[in-house]
Amino acid sequence: MSFEGTWNLSISTPIGKIKAVVELREQDGTLTGVAHGAGEDIPLTDVALGGDRLTWKQAITKPMRLNLAFDVTADGDTLQGTSKAGRLPSSKVTGERQTAPEHQA
Repeated sequence: MSFEGTWNLSISTPIGKIKAVVELREQDGTLTGVAHGAGEDIPLTDVALGGDRLTWKQAITKPMRLNLAFDVTADGDTLQGTSKAGRLPSSKVTGERQTAPEHQA
């Protein structure tokens, strides 16, 4: 299973749905990534891949300062899982891989 690509994420939190974009790239056999959302570009840390399961951590400052831990699985071009912020309840995460834009004729 390849997680490489750009993913549009939707995170269902107690304060509403939050949209984010995560870019994942393989570099020298290691998966790296950056998250974009709320005007921030945040490098992913502790990225770990095991089969169809991917985990990573990221620190955000908007809408509030939080350290998030993601745990997702992928099935083709969709993913689902959870995001956890400290002692807060887990939030449901869903996502779709962006596909290349179709060329207009």
